[in-house]
Amino acid sequence: MAGRIPQSFIDELVSRADIVEVIDSHVPLKKAGREYKACCPFHDEKTPSFTVSTEKQFYHCFGCGAHGTVIGFLMNYRQLEFVEAVESLAQRLGLEVPREGGEAAAPAGPPTEPLYEVLERASRFFQRQLRVHPEKSRAVDYLKSRGLSGEIAAEFMLGFAPPGWDNLIEALGGTAEELKLLARAGLVIQRSDPSYDRFRDRVMFPIVDRRGRTIGFGGRVLADDTPKYLNSPEGPVFHKGRELYGAHQAMRSAGNLERIHVVEGYMDAVALAQAGIRNVVATLGTAATPDHVERLFRLAPDVVYCFDGDDAGRRAAWRALEITLPRLRDGRQAFFMFLPEGEDPDTLVRSSGRKAFEEMSQSAVSLGTFLFDRLSARVDLNTIDGRSRLIEMARPLLGKIPEGAFRKLAQKKLADMTGMDPDDSAILIKGPQAPRPKRQSAATVRAALSSQTPVRRAIKMLIQHPELASDVSDASALKDIDLPGAPLLLELVELLRENPDFGTAEVLERYRDNEAGVHLGKLAAEELSPLGDGIRIEFDDAIRAVARRAEETRLEARRDALQALIKAGEASEEQKQSYREIIARLGRPSESA
Repeated sequence: MAGRIPQSFIDELVSRADIVEVIDSHVPLKKAGREYKACCPFHDEKTPSFTVSTEKQFYHCFGCGAHGTVIGFLMNYRQLEFVEAVESLAQRLGLEVPREGGEAAAPAGPPTEPLYEVLERASRFFQRQLRVHPEKSRAVDYLKSRGLSGEIAAEFMLGFAPPGWDNLIEALGGTAEELKLLARAGLVIQRSDPSYDRFRDRVMFPIVDRRGRTIGFGGRVLADDTPKYLNSPEGPVFHKGRELYGAHQAMRSAGNLERIHVVEGYMDAVALAQAGIRNVVATLGTAATPDHVERLFRLAPDVVYCFDGDDAGRRAAWRALEITLPRLRDGRQAFFMFLPEGEDPDTLVRSSGRKAFEEMSQSAVSLGTFLFDRLSARVDLNTIDGRSRLIEMARPLLGKIPEGAFRKLAQKKLADMTGMDPDDSAILIKGPQAPRPKRQSAATVRAALSSQTPVRRAIKMLIQHPELASDVSDASALKDIDLPGAPLLLELVELLRENPDFGTAEVLERYRDNEAGVHLGKLAAEELSPLGDGIRIEFDDAIRAVARRAEETRLEARRDALQALIKAGEASEEQKQSYREIIARLGRPSESA
């Protein structure tokens, strides 16, 4: 019998599938605002109550309560076992199902070679339009306004997708088979009749793999259309969580790289290349992923992340730090370069020049410095409790670092900052990590998620807007809380911080065989405002309420321990002072005092 299907493949499958497309092929859907609707296929009804969310990649029936991910739909609608549903979906996407132990099941999907060919033809089409189309001047003027030369535009194969609905279709989609191939490559949208070009009236940035093959596109709008930047959808040859824009050009022009800069946009990468800074790549509109980090370190031993210097930039930098820590083997270094307010790499290099950028790069903050500066800013190192809190915050982070020189130096730094014996700090980090929160009983979780508590509110917002996990600056503050559902909240935060590309569907799929999954599905179906400042503030308030209870629990435990020492006459003056500080913060002694 074949081995188990790796969880990572299931995550990828759910991420790459489009639930609207899959369900629509079985149950015709109609657009209804931001979602799609139909009469429920799981019970008889005359008025549609079955909804499918593109954003959440989740379906829910308000009539019978049926809900789930794309895999769940295939299981319920086609009466498939889980493995059969996975294999069916993988075949639909042209993927081969891996098995632990190296075995594989399910036949490979359609060959990918025709996709590379049609993507290359599309790239040449867009490049030609930049030279010959009657409206080319709009795209050319935009590129010139950003300081780009014809040579750089040619090196990066920049192009122009003209305005109009079917320019690419007319050029490359002459037959039904060619049109189908364009759709499979993500260049044409076939959900409506007639089909139409995905990219229209945009400056085009071809994305190439390490072999130089075109695998997708990014398009920057020229008119007032939205979104400002549009990427190719995930497909058989394009995975935005793995690819880095400009990596191929960086390797060709700079050769053996010692240092690589990571920026956030296509234009930043191209503008820096124009200025002669060739060791630059960009993520494709997403936070750095583990695959990105591994590839970055394969490009160069030193990685410099470039972020805005505002709060959002520092939160993004912290997420990059957490993803990078487990991959810091000896010989690898990471740095964080924070740009002046209002500047991005493109504007900085055009206003201040190459030298200014390179000087900022050389003075970038090392990962270790950023780590300890960020953590120590949250505590008072003049108190025992503050130093203890620093150890608690640092321990899970340092525990992610592989054995080696960097980890030993980080342990020594922590010992120096807290006054702890270096050997003790090493034991704390090397030993078993603080145990994961114990799973609460099904009844406890059910009670927590059925009442309007801060925990429930936070989980509801988190399951519908997984991006909010990045707003939790200190996940360790959620540990050891005696509130119902709090261990599940911490578990979700940690899962999403480890997997920043996860959406609602990927999270729910992780909880398919878990009692909590039923309740999470119900929370995912509840009405909630789109992600914005209001939701972020509400989420922050809920997390703060939960964290306050966690802090109280920790202080109460510390208070009781110190009180016992005082009663036994064994407390030092420093411990007595710490006890008085805790009483002042809690506003009360223990009941046994």
